[in-house]
Amino acid sequence: MSGITELICTQEDGTLSFGNYELAEKSKKYDYEHDGDLYKVKTFADITRLERNGLFVYESVPGTTVHNFHATGNGVSFEVEGRKDAQIILGMEEDAEYKVYIQDVNIGVVKTSMGGKLVLSVETGAATDPVPVKVVKL
Repeated sequence: MSGITELICTQEDGTLSFGNYELAEKSKKYDYEHDGDLYKVKTFADITRLERNGLFVYESVPGTTVHNFHATGNGVSFEVEGRKDAQIILGMEEDAEYKVYIQDVNIGVVKTSMGGKLVLSVETGAATDPVPVKVVKL
């Protein structure tokens, strides 16, 4: 269901969709403008990475496709899909606590490191539809 042929695009509801885990070779798109920010995406079967204004936002290993990515000061929400289960790293506020929901199930509270990275695993490989993820600051 990947369906993101432009590598990154803005959806009608104002959210971002990016990545393409079906690509055999690394592809990049620079300087994608969205809400006054510049985004860079790098994606293929092994990794998907998103940066905003040169700062880390999202990375998955292996590569994924992300739908309806929406970030606020209180957290982030998106749907993710991929061929295999993915480890996802999000760039959040450093030394903060977040409640994490995967498929609308509260999986607990995660504290970010001093660098603000939040790490989670998502079972995308067996899913037939994109898996909803929501991270909310406490």
